Formats: sequence, structure tokens, C-alpha cells
Amino acid sequence: MDPDIEAACHELLLRLAGRMPDQLLWRYRDWLGEGAMTTLARTLPRTLLKHNIDLDQPEYRLLVAGLVPHGADWHQVSSTLGVDDISDNRYTFSGGAPDWVNSVDSVSALVHATLRGRPDVGEVRQSWRHGDGSPKRVLLITATAGLPRLTGELQRVLRVLGDEEPSVEVMPARFDLPAYHRAALASSELICTGAVDTGHRLAAA
Repeated sequence: MDPDIEAACHELLLRLAGRMPDQLLWRYRDWLGEGAMTTLARTLPRTLLKHNIDLDQPEYRLLVAGLVPHGADWHQVSSTLGVDDISDNRYTFSGGAPDWVNSVDSVSALVHATLRGRPDVGEVRQSWRHGDGSPKRVLLITATAGLPRLTGELQRVLRVLGDEEPSVEVMPARFDLPAYHRAALASSELICTGAVDTGHRLAAA
């Protein structure tokens, strides 16, 4: 796959976190990680329209760059561009795990074992999202290569451990963070670090 197209799709899906329903977003990220670009191109613009998710100009350019080369419908794509500013993040976040999480957190332990010291991975953090039902774990990871595939890998790990709609945010080391990610990182806890020195910390430890 063209790395520029892959990067555009991955960044767009990052920016849709907190705006697209979790049960859809994780699936689109899984398809991207598997290289199913034709399926992604056919369905993502339609889903954005169905759920009234408007894109701003930078997001629209990402959609065009990522999916039009793979057959996305031009009429659907052009209809996703909104005229108003994108609404701010509607969630709050906390660093501490909710009471129902076992004191021996198997998810954090497995993520730590999987990513500690791993090549291409920087910081690995987690936060808990509040705002629509039970608190939800959000993983926040910096990486320098293979971002869609790492996302897919971690999503599958979380699904095996019982999270049917995993929230895995794998970000480039240099990324203009949307409000959703800034809020999540501000209340996050460090799980481990990979082998990459990103040159700065994502959030205060």
C-alpha cells in the first residue's frame, strides 16, 4: 500500500475518535490494518453521512487523499465537508482505573509485556473515558512505523480480553493532537515505553 495513502487514512481515523461510534471506528481501523482499502473506501464516506459526522478542511483532504484512489464515491466524499467548526471533545477522562477493574489488571499487564522495549514504539499510556455509560479504557501510544498494523494488533488483543469495541489510539511522534486526545493524555497513566525516544513526553507522568 502507498504509505502516504495509509498515513492519510490512519490520521483521519485518529481524528474521528470520540465522534464516530466505537463499534464502527474499531472496525474501520481493523480494515485499514489489514489493507482492506476498497471496503474502507466504499463504506466510510457513507457512514460519515449516515451519522452526520462533518469533516473540516484538513480532514476532508485526508479523506480525499486516502480513499478516492481506492474508489470512494465522489458525491459522498464531497458531501462530508462541513461548514461549521468541529465540536469540541464531549468526554472527560481520568487516570485511575474504575473499581470494577481487578487490582491485577490483565489488560495493562499484557500490553506492557507486548510493547515494553518494542522497536518503533515510544510511550504507551492509558486513560479512562467517561460520558456515555461505563468508563472505557483508551490506550494512547506513539509509534514511528506500522501505525495501522499496530492498532489492529492491539485491538485484537483487547477483544480477546473482553473489550468488544476497543479504543486504541496509535499516534505519530509528531502529531497535532485533537481535543479528544489532548484530554485523554492529560489524565493518562504511563504503562511502559518502547525502544523509541520520542524526544518529548506525551503527558506529565
